[in-house]
Amino acid sequence: MKDVRDIIKRPVITEHSADLMAEKKYTFEVDTKANKTQIKDAVESIFGVKVEQVNTINKKGKYKRMGRYGGYRPDRKKAIVQLSEDSKELEFFEGV
Repeated sequence: MKDVRDIIKRPVITEHSADLMAEKKYTFEVDTKANKTQIKDAVESIFGVKVEQVNTINKKGKYKRMGRYGGYRPDRKKAIVQLSEDSKELEFFEGV
C-alpha cells in the first residue's frame, strides 16, 4: 500500500488509552484504508517490537453546522495494538 509512516498517523492519548498501556496495549490513529496486517507490520518496523494482536475501530464523521452551512467531519480509524510479553515498552509513550 504505502510507506509504513503513512499508515500510522499519530498516537491517541486519552485517559482510557493510558490505562491500557499498563497491559502493553497502545492506541494509534491509522489510515482508514489500512488493514490489520499492514498496521502490525508498520508498528513492528517503526518501533522494533513484536505485536501480538491488533484491534481496529472505524469512527464515522459527525455532521456539523457552521451557521447555515453544514458538512461532515472526516472519518477516522483507530487501532489498539497489543505487544507480546517479551517486547519492550514504547519510549514514545513513556512520559504519559
